[in-house]
Formats: sequence, structure tokens, C-alpha cells
Amino acid sequence: MITEAIVLAGGFGTRLKTVLQDVPKPMAPINGRPFLEYQINYLKQQGIKRVILSVGYLSEQIQNHFGNQFNGVEIDYAIEKTPLGTGGGIMHAFKKVKTLEALVVNGDTLFEIDIKDFYQKHQANKALFSLALRKLDDISRYGSVVIDNQQIIQEFAEKGSHKGAGLINGGVYIIHGYFFEEIYLPSKFSMEKDVFEYYYEKFNFYGFPFSNYFLDIGIPEDYQKTQDDFTKLGY
Repeated sequence: MITEAIVLAGGFGTRLKTVLQDVPKPMAPINGRPFLEYQINYLKQQGIKRVILSVGYLSEQIQNHFGNQFNGVEIDYAIEKTPLGTGGGIMHAFKKVKTLEALVVNGDTLFEIDIKDFYQKHQANKALFSLALRKLDDISRYGSVVIDNQQIIQEFAEKGSHKGAGLINGGVYIIHGYFFEEIYLPSKFSMEKDVFEYYYEKFNFYGFPFSNYFLDIGIPEDYQKTQDDFTKLGY
């Protein structure tokens, strides 16, 4: 079972500036509690025992709130002195990982998949890199992901290139530490542009579809929707 997770919690929250001031995006209050609390509680319920928070902007707020443990989950920090990009942040945080593999999630989204099921699929295919994909009835607003019947990713398609039902990147990954030893990458890079779009033809990246609840607090409308959703869900 996978027991460690990296949470990318260094976001500036630029699009939330109208409703959020001087707070890192993952600390945005949802019904009086930081969003990151909900994220860590979900990870604990899924069997995660240790979380590495990849932090940068206003990181002291996150460190002061969570300390070295939260609700029985061990907390560690990978601090970015300068922004490293989505990929650079993950690679930097992997230096703190104690096991061979880690789950990676975004600190401003919640995709409630069954992590045990995701990990079993990852293990069964002996994958170095697996992505949890979200099924949508209409993917025209999003960049999409195309998989074959073995669930190997065949394409990361640009926004608007496909219409109708399909799959998008849910922002939840399982990565084997060996992956970063197999390729050369600079300290700062984008996971989406510099890894996914470039290396998917050189490695077998696996994509596993899920239909579970998904939310992103990145814009004011979705931030408000999260408040309402969490109330209805009893969080």
C-alpha cells in the first residue's frame, strides 16, 4: 500500500485575489477551516500516513498551522526558495520521500478517488508513472487525455481539440522514485509541458479513469461552490 503523499501547496492564488488576501491558496478557508485540512483528512482516510507539503509562497502560515503532524498524519516540508514549476516542485519534494513511491496531489483540488484501487492498478502494470483521469461528459473546455485499451496514454490533447465525453488529467499521480533517475530534468520545469507532452511516447504513462467527486478552488466561483458542496457533504 502507498503511505506517503506529496501535496503541492505553493500556489499564489492569483485568481482568488478578489476574495482572498495574503493567504496561500491551499489555506483558503472553507467554512472556517483551511482547505488543506480537508485534503489531509481525505489522505488519512485513504491510508496515507506521511505527507510532504511542497510550499513556497507564505509557507510560514502553513508550517505554523500544521507543524510536524496533523490529525495523526506526519507532516514534512519541501520549501521552494524560488518557484520551481509543477514538475520541479514534485522532484524537489521527492528528496523527502522515504519509500519507493509516492502519491502526488494538488493542494487546491480534491479528487476523491479510491487510492487503494488506483495503487493496485499502478502496481499491476508495473508503472513508473500513473495518472488518475476524470471522466467528463464534455471535455471541450479542457485539455484531454487519450488512452488505449491497455490504459497506456496515447495523447495529451490541447484544450478544445476534442469534444463530447472523454477524460481529463485529474491532477493525482503515483510516481516511482526511479522515474526521476531515468531522465534529465532541470531544477525548474513544468510537469505538463516538459514531461507529459514530451516523454509520454518514450515511457508508458498509465491513465486510469475515475468518476469520483472532483473540485478545484482556483477561481472565485468554484471557491464559493466548494463552501456549499462541503456543507451538503457534511465535511
